Amino acid sequence: MDGSTSLASADQFARSLDAEKSLPGTPGVEKDLMEQTIPKRSPQIENDVERIRSSIARLTSSSMDGLEGLTSELQELQKILTSEVERVQGEIESAMSGIKIIMEAIAPWKSISPAPPARTTAFFSSRK
Repeated sequence: MDGSTSLASADQFARSLDAEKSLPGTPGVEKDLMEQTIPKRSPQIENDVERIRSSIARLTSSSMDGLEGLTSELQELQKILTSEVERVQGEIESAMSGIKIIMEAIAPWKSISPAPPARTTAFFSSRK
């Protein structure tokens, strides 16, 4: 395809788009009709719209700042709680180790039977 043919094709395409705008039922005509039927906003409405937009932007900004601050606080709290969990787990393990040592120390005493009460009573009754 040479340059003159592609230039002619592009020109023809552009003319067909212009023709579509002038035909009823085409998007170009619908847009023109909508622009004609929608009333223009008054300056007061424009001012109100702009004021509302700026208020929304300001409120959104402060809300975002508040949420970011809350996120930071929650992350700090999570760090504190994680360290406390680790500390308490360490104390529990230490207590369990102490209990185990005590149980091992007491275990041999369980096998020793206590002295019979009769001997003790006889000893004290014979001294009278």
